[in-house]
Amino acid sequence: MITKPSKNKTRKARHARVRSKIAGTAECPRLDVFRSNKNIYAQLIDDVAGVTLASASTLDQEIKAGDKTAQAAEVGALVAKRAQAANLKHVVFDRGGYLYHGRVQALAEAARENGLEF
Repeated sequence: MITKPSKNKTRKARHARVRSKIAGTAECPRLDVFRSNKNIYAQLIDDVAGVTLASASTLDQEIKAGDKTAQAAEVGALVAKRAQAANLKHVVFDRGGYLYHGRVQALAEAARENGLEF
């Protein structure tokens, strides 16, 4: 019996394919998105030094209750504010193998509206 690969396995393959082409630096970090069933996480990563410069998620106290798309937009705004506090304006967006749709799109658009350029 032939089994189909899981959604997460195919997502990780897409993510690896994208990651082979993009990388973050200290001046232009990578805005990485991870989406679980309940939460969404965003990190600004300097791949050269291997450090996280700023992060935000729905687990932060600043994020209010609401539907998951609205929470994702708040996470995008929060990570943009934390990036500006760290004097970061330009980033490379890494959607993590997810479709640019729904929560991932809401996070990206909110980050753009709050000052991040990508």
